[in-house]
Amino acid sequence: MNWLRVRELVRKEFIQLFRDRKNRPLLVISPLIQLIVFGYVVTTDVRDIRVGLVDHSRTAESRWLIDAVNANPTFRITHAEDDPKVLDRLLSQRQVDLGLRIPPDFSAKIRTGKTAAIQILVDGSMSNMAAVRISYFMTLLDRFNGQLFRELYRQRIDFGEIDGRIRTWYNPNLDSQYYYVPGIVAFLVMLLSLLLTSMAIVREKEAGTMEQLIVTPLRPLELILGKTIPFIIIAQAQMIMVIVFAVLWFRIPMVGNAFLLLGAACIFLLSTLGIGLFISTVSQTQQQAMMTNFFFILPFFMLSGFVFPISNMPAVIQWFTYLNPLQYFLVIIRGIFLKGAGLDILWPQFLALGVLGAIVFAAAVKRFRKRLD
Repeated sequence: MNWLRVRELVRKEFIQLFRDRKNRPLLVISPLIQLIVFGYVVTTDVRDIRVGLVDHSRTAESRWLIDAVNANPTFRITHAEDDPKVLDRLLSQRQVDLGLRIPPDFSAKIRTGKTAAIQILVDGSMSNMAAVRISYFMTLLDRFNGQLFRELYRQRIDFGEIDGRIRTWYNPNLDSQYYYVPGIVAFLVMLLSLLLTSMAIVREKEAGTMEQLIVTPLRPLELILGKTIPFIIIAQAQMIMVIVFAVLWFRIPMVGNAFLLLGAACIFLLSTLGIGLFISTVSQTQQQAMMTNFFFILPFFMLSGFVFPISNMPAVIQWFTYLNPLQYFLVIIRGIFLKGAGLDILWPQFLALGVLGAIVFAAAVKRFRKRLD
C-alpha cells in the first residue's frame, strides 16, 4: 500500500469534483435546501383544522359548543351553512377538513338529561390525517362535556376519579419535527453519498480516462481508497453542516455525543459507499447509474422506519429490514439526538452497521477488482 499514490488520487478527485461548477450547489446548497423543505413538509402535526358547520339547533347550548370550537387554536370555523348538502360538497372539494352538524333536538336532549348526538364528518381518503382530526375533536368534546356538566348542575362530583399525571420524555411537546428532522439528516447522508460514489467510476468511463487509471501503478485497493476517501470527507462535512443547521434552525436538541454520531456515520458510510461502488461498476453511463440508485434508495427509505413503523409491516417484510443499514442509523441518530444514548445502549445498532458495512464494502471491492482484471 502506497499512501502517497492514494493521497495524490484523492487530491485529483477533489480538484475534478470542485472544478465542475455544477457540483458546487449539489455539495453545499442542495443539502440545506432539502433539509429546510423536508423539515417543514415531513410532519404529522395538525395545526389548522378547517371546520364546516351546520347548526340546526341555534340555541344557547349549540352556541356554547361553537364557542368552544372557536376558542381552540387548532380549529377554525370557515363555513357556516344551513344546508347539509353544501357541507357534503365542501368536504368533497376539500374546502373544509371536518364537518360538524348539530341536530335540532340538541338542546332539548341536554336539558332533559339525555345524551345528545352530533354528527362529525371527516374526509377518510387520508386515513392518518382523518384519525388525528377525529382524535383532536373528541378531546375537545370531552373537555366541553365537563364544562357543560358543571354549567348545568352546579355541583362538584370528584369522587372515584383517576387522575393521570403524564410526563413525556425526550419530546415534551410531542413535536413531530423532533422525530423527523434527525431522520432527514440520516437520509440526506445516504442519498448524497450514494449519488456521488456511484458516479465516481462511471465518470471516468465516460471521460475515457478509466484506461489511464488502470495502466497506472495504482493497485486496485489504492484506486478504490482514492475514489472513496474524498466522499467520506465530503459526507462527514455535509453531515456536520446539516446537523448544525438542524440544531440552530429547527431547534432540535442535540443531547448526546456528537463525536459518537460522527463515528456512527463513518460506519454507515461503509454500506452506502460500498453500494455506490457496486452501482458504479455495473453501470456504463451516469444516467444508468442514476436510475440504478433509485432501485436502492426507495426500498431503503420505505423499509427504514423513517415514516412507517417496522412493527406494523408484515413479518416477511420485517426480515428484509434487517438488511437495511438506514434503519440502524436512524435508531442511532435519534437516540443520540433526543435521548443522549451512548454506546452502552446503541451497541447492537453499531454492531449491525459494522457487519453490514464490512460485507457490502468487501463485496464491492471484490466486484471492482474483477472489472480491473
